Amino acid sequence: MGCVTYVTGDGPDQPQPRMAFTGDALLIRGCGRTDFQGGSSQQLYKSVHSQIFTLPKETFLYPAHDYKGFSVTTLGEEMLYNPCLTKDEETFKNIMENLNLAYPKMIDVAVPANMVCGLQDLEPKAN
Repeated sequence: MGCVTYVTGDGPDQPQPRMAFTGDALLIRGCGRTDFQGGSSQQLYKSVHSQIFTLPKETFLYPAHDYKGFSVTTLGEEMLYNPCLTKDEETFKNIMENLNLAYPKMIDVAVPANMVCGLQDLEPKAN
């Protein structure tokens, strides 16, 4: 929940090839976790396939982060080589449900804070 991809336009005054800033949804040769609060492997799969994968194959993709030092890929590369998102939906769901990743220490604080733009413990204003 809350993932957004920003895509440059396709008009003559826009940069070509197009660019998509995919946040934590689509990473280089991977994708974001779906085991956090509000996460859904089904929703992630459908969103990537119905939205991002419909862009031109030469679109540059810039994920929010990469743990191997890469900063950009193309949609065409990810459609061919992404080990998770090249699978059918049921296989993807099975992969995501069996990652067995460690539960991040501060996730129960960080995710709710992110959902309200980092604002925490605000007192309601008196009228």
